[in-house]
Amino acid sequence: MNRQNFHLNIAATPSRSRQAMIAEMLKTRDFLRVDELAQHFEVTTQTIRRDINSLCEQGMARRRHGGITCPGHGGNMSFRDREVLNRVAKRQIGAAVAREVPDGACISLGIGTTPQIVAECLGRHRGLKIVTNNLPLALAAAQNPEFEVAIAGGTVRTGDLDVCGPAGEELFSAYLVDIAIFGVGGVDADGSLLDYSREEVRIREVMMRHSRRSFLVLDASKFSRAAHVRGGRIEDVSAVFCDAALPPAIRERLMQSGTAVVPCPPLQAEGRDHT
Repeated sequence: MNRQNFHLNIAATPSRSRQAMIAEMLKTRDFLRVDELAQHFEVTTQTIRRDINSLCEQGMARRRHGGITCPGHGGNMSFRDREVLNRVAKRQIGAAVAREVPDGACISLGIGTTPQIVAECLGRHRGLKIVTNNLPLALAAAQNPEFEVAIAGGTVRTGDLDVCGPAGEELFSAYLVDIAIFGVGGVDADGSLLDYSREEVRIREVMMRHSRRSFLVLDASKFSRAAHVRGGRIEDVSAVFCDAALPPAIRERLMQSGTAVVPCPPLQAEGRDHT
C-alpha cells in the first residue's frame, strides 16, 4: 500500500474505530496532544475534540490541557474532571435511587460525582435529612428548603471537594440513617470494593455501620477502573445500582448473598427527566 492510499484510509476512519485506535495509543503513551492526533488521522482538531469527549465520557481517557492521558495515570481524577464522565449513566442511577428513597427519610451521601447526581435526582422529595461530607452535594441540597443538611467540618480535599479523615468519620458516626448511599473507586473481579486511599475506605465503612440499609451506586466503568485500596465486599451492601448488566461472577455473588440488584433503565424509556 502506498503512502497516499494509507492517508486516504486514515482520513476515512469511522469515529468509533478512530476512538478505539486513540484508546490503544494511550496504552503506550503518557500524553496525546490534540494537534498531534488531528495530524495523525488527517481530521480537524474539532473532530478530535469530539472523539476525546466521547472517550472521557466512557472513562477511557482523562482530559489534560491540550490533550488527553490515560485515566490510570496519577491516581483518581479531580472531582471536576470526573463530573463529565458517564454523566448519562449516572443520571439513570440517580433516578433509580430516587424511586427507592421515601419522603422524610434520613440519608447519608458519600463522596464522588455519582452521589452528587443522586442528590440532584432527589430534588423533588420532601422532608429529607441529609448527612454528607461532599461539599458540592451539600451546597446543592441546602438550596432546597424542604431539606435539612448536616455537613462535616475539617480540612477540604481540594482535588475531591470533600472532607475525609477523623472529621468526616465523626460526622457519620453521630447519626443512624435510614439509607447510606455511596460510590467506590472500583470493584475487583472477586467482588472486593476498591478506593484510592485508606481514608476513603474508612468513610465508606463508617457510613455502612451507621445505617439501616446501604446503597452502592456505580456506573459500569467501575468494573474496569484501577484503584488499589481494598475495603469491604460488594455483597456486604443492601442494594447495588448500576446502569448496565453486572459481570456474571459478580451477579452470582450478589444472588447468593441476597443483595438486591436494582435496574437503572435509560431515562428516555420513562419519558421524563429526574433532575
